[in-house]
Amino acid sequence: MSTIQDRIVRYGDLKPCKTAFIDAHTPGSDQKENFTIIGGGVSESPDQHVHITDQIGFNIGAAGQPPKCRNSLHSHTTAEVFFVLKGRWRFFWGRYGDAGEFVAEEGDIFNIPTGIFRGFENIGTDYGMIMAVLGGDDAGGGVTWAPQVIEDAKDHGLVLGDNGALYDTKKGQSLPDGVKPMPLLTEEHLKAFPEVPVENVVRDYVARYWDLMALAGKKPAKVIGEDALLRDKPGFEVDFLTRGSIPDEMHSHDKPTVLMPMRGHWKLRYDGGETVLNPGDTCLINPGEAHALAPSMTGEASLYRVRTTDDPAGLTWTGK
Repeated sequence: MSTIQDRIVRYGDLKPCKTAFIDAHTPGSDQKENFTIIGGGVSESPDQHVHITDQIGFNIGAAGQPPKCRNSLHSHTTAEVFFVLKGRWRFFWGRYGDAGEFVAEEGDIFNIPTGIFRGFENIGTDYGMIMAVLGGDDAGGGVTWAPQVIEDAKDHGLVLGDNGALYDTKKGQSLPDGVKPMPLLTEEHLKAFPEVPVENVVRDYVARYWDLMALAGKKPAKVIGEDALLRDKPGFEVDFLTRGSIPDEMHSHDKPTVLMPMRGHWKLRYDGGETVLNPGDTCLINPGEAHALAPSMTGEASLYRVRTTDDPAGLTWTGK
């Protein structure tokens, strides 16, 4: 039986996949790295390493990219939530990526609405990392690429099959018998993908780090949830903790819980031991496991906590 210590993935131990998606050979997107930390993730490549295979109702992943590298336009049918661990990132959306954009700084979190094409790029000066929470156990089953992404990828040797797998013609690979190329969305289908105004996105789906630090002084700030700052029911809820948000005493949860430090060092005590979680680390705590959590050093400390809910993974909840 595994212990909490067995379910910690250290930032320095993360194993990237550089061939995870259809744009892996497309210039401008060919240097990105994809990380699958908990669950199956959304990778289209058999090369993807999965650190923790447990199915807990949502996936944890990450994207790492050098400056000026972008992730191409795609859409999801379940939640895609990012917070910026390192760097400065531009998020953009719309059929051609020009419906709106905003810049996310370190610690900012973005609950991207389902059903819109979205992309992102590192606009910082060093390698950047964004951490992801993806709705559902089968998050990869709901990824749709903008037509131009599939066409551009084909020009550079990558073909996506209608089975969701990638084939690299530069390596001599071809589609297996019975597998056809992923069909492009028609103009009629594309009408179902809205061009959401930037003011709506920034107002309803973005939370800024320093606002959360102000809100979490005496209790956890509710970031994503039915009655949270960003109102949604994606099958999980997200809280933000800082120094003093919770008492340093043993407690447990009745649903799977993931701890993701943003700043500082957090002492995690549990039955039989203790350890320190650092920025970029990910820890899975099973239901009923008693633990205590508190900053282990003076200075800035912040942490995102993600917990499974009974809500089904699906389209963004509008509260109606």
